[in-house]
Amino acid sequence: MELKLRHGKLKAAVETMGGELVSLTDAAGTEYIWYGDARYWAGRNPVLFPIVGRLKDGAVRFDGVSYEMAQHGFGRRNEFGVAEQGEDFVVFELRESKNTLQIYPFRFTLRVRHQLLDNGFETRFEVSNTGETPMPFCIGAHTAFNCPMQAGLKFEDYRLVFDRQEDCSAMVPTKQGCLSRACTEYVLPGTDTIPLDHRIFDRVDTLIFEGLNSTGVSLLDPKGHGVHMAYEDFPMIAFWTKPGSDAPYLCLEPWHGCGAFEDESGEFTDKPHCIVLEPGCTKVLHYTVTLV
Repeated sequence: MELKLRHGKLKAAVETMGGELVSLTDAAGTEYIWYGDARYWAGRNPVLFPIVGRLKDGAVRFDGVSYEMAQHGFGRRNEFGVAEQGEDFVVFELRESKNTLQIYPFRFTLRVRHQLLDNGFETRFEVSNTGETPMPFCIGAHTAFNCPMQAGLKFEDYRLVFDRQEDCSAMVPTKQGCLSRACTEYVLPGTDTIPLDHRIFDRVDTLIFEGLNSTGVSLLDPKGHGVHMAYEDFPMIAFWTKPGSDAPYLCLEPWHGCGAFEDESGEFTDKPHCIVLEPGCTKVLHYTVTLV
């Protein structure tokens, strides 16, 4: 079910399947969120929970017991309930079910709040452990933006600009789809800018950063128009578009957790940036998108 939000001159649409914000338009009618063309990628803005990325051999262990789970978890594949709703916000809610307990043996409440702001939106994740044992999880966003956002431009006209100058490499997936700190691409050599080029993603698939100086990044056209994402609650940020397709979108993905490393133990709690939530406790994380 799709619901509409409005705040001033901004309009948005949200979807109960997956708890996603799937549209954002300004006063001029410019659409910022990717519309999910299946020729390239049918996704738009999935919630990644309780894992981010792929699992090694498709499985992970909780206290020594192995469970299989699809890439990016089950949050995006489930219908959320509407817990709260106003003219400019919605709070979606997902709880454990018979099906989720078969692949993730924990009782939880996941609330996703999408709030329109004066010039953008905030997405807030609230994860509660409603069970009786410590609950490990990872969580992230996968927000796809149209690129180009304006007619007459192309993907290569855009650039990523970080809030601060960086000098680091990005991790990229290996041919087997796992991560390795030895498998990198040096794309920020003492600069704050990555010029977009489909050939980068054709070669490496995904750019994954950890431990940057910046806690925000902008996706900008030649005139400096686009979006800025602030992600201070997340220790990782990734960028992806479908390789080999000249796809007209780019995903900005703040992560708390990531895909499997080649040398990981397979135990969930050993994953980098895994959060372990004690019974009765709640963890809140948010990111903000501003139109610029």
